[in-house]
Amino acid sequence: MRRTALVVFLSGACIALLAASVWAPPSLSEARQDVPPTSPPTNTPRPSATFTNTPPPTNTPRPSATPTATTTPSATPSPTSSPTNTPTNTPTATPSPTPTIVGPNEFPDDINPLTGLPWPSDEARDRRTLIVKVSNFPEIVRPQSGLDKADIVFEYEVEGAVTRFAAIYRSQGAEKVGSIRSARLLDLELVDMFQALLAYSGANAWIDDYILNADWKWRALSPQHGVNEPAFDRYPEEGRAYEHTMFGNTYEMWNAATARLVNDPAGMRGFAFTDEPDPGGVPARDIFINYWSPRQDTRWQYNPADGRYYRWNTGLPHVDAITGEQLAADNIVILEAQHVDRPDILDSEVSGVVIETILWGSGTAWLFRDGLWYEGVWWHSQGRPGLWLTTEDGEKSLHLKPGQTWFNVVRPVMYGVEIAEQPVDAQATAEAIYATQTQSVAQTATAIAPFITPSAVPATPTPVALP
Repeated sequence: MRRTALVVFLSGACIALLAASVWAPPSLSEARQDVPPTSPPTNTPRPSATFTNTPPPTNTPRPSATPTATTTPSATPSPTSSPTNTPTNTPTATPSPTPTIVGPNEFPDDINPLTGLPWPSDEARDRRTLIVKVSNFPEIVRPQSGLDKADIVFEYEVEGAVTRFAAIYRSQGAEKVGSIRSARLLDLELVDMFQALLAYSGANAWIDDYILNADWKWRALSPQHGVNEPAFDRYPEEGRAYEHTMFGNTYEMWNAATARLVNDPAGMRGFAFTDEPDPGGVPARDIFINYWSPRQDTRWQYNPADGRYYRWNTGLPHVDAITGEQLAADNIVILEAQHVDRPDILDSEVSGVVIETILWGSGTAWLFRDGLWYEGVWWHSQGRPGLWLTTEDGEKSLHLKPGQTWFNVVRPVMYGVEIAEQPVDAQATAEAIYATQTQSVAQTATAIAPFITPSAVPATPTPVALP
């Protein structure tokens, strides 16, 4: 219904008016309708896809917990008595300052719309947002390099019962990021959503055809199409298969984009930021996402000592290969989305059907910041810039904390997601894995892995020695 109305609206002279307008999310009633896949953000129509009844990936029971609104007492000013017979100059309560909000549709020139923080340099402000595809399976690709430098990271399911990352850079870059793997259908939507460059190792014939026919094809950076050293390079390592040896340098990727005349800055809309969390948040310090057990699960635990969420990857602390520090973020956002089998596209890596993640239209969104959990809705119009996070009625923005954000994309209805007010003992789980050597420990951690244990609330994260 909404798509038909939009087509009519775009006819004739209305096209110019729409281009000049600011897009607003559709109504909540329209958002609740299933949004089938439509044509891709390219000039080549995507074959129509059919929703399938693919069973959920695990036998994990669907989470039944739903956050309930809790009453947060408001600060009450302390009564102040005035001297007797002194009616003037009576002290009055000072109102709380109104939180400063930036976004979602307009941002000050000095603010990065991906983080809500000031640009660290003119160079960062004046270059284009860059998406880099990073592998997360098999275990030998862990720990990865450079994910800690990304403004935003998307984790989503791909073929073979594993996840992959789309790391989004703008504020800062990484001289070594990877290992870098191939492009997927969801990446095509992320390119339009963030008006970004896309760096990847290659793509199968079907997806490559979409990219070559896209109006942003010159923003696709890959050795498959002539972008090689120094933007991409191989780092051979004993025991590591050739396909897991490609890494990239984001600064050289930006240089390659400059040579192609496509490294101009582009805006982003949709996110809203404030230092103070919104009222009504439910305490939640442990976030567990079972993608495909036992191949992939993700855990985030909130540490009140520094106000950040620390990541665990399939039971182990997820560290950066270069710094040895555990990956962390200021916001965690979980987006539910339809996952559609595409029998018209085969994946060469697993010789199976490709998954298309329908990250357009709308769906449930859960935001975690400052140890609090908020329910809301995400909105995105296919092929257009922007991703909006709003309250369930669509009337107000969900406000991110200024800083880094990780997005975890899951199947309906938040399948495999478990939320707890208090953190589990993730350190004990990791130590058991090391003790039994149930994963390729030599490839998944360094000799010193800095665990972050929220229950201990350390003033400074203390490294824990592991075998």
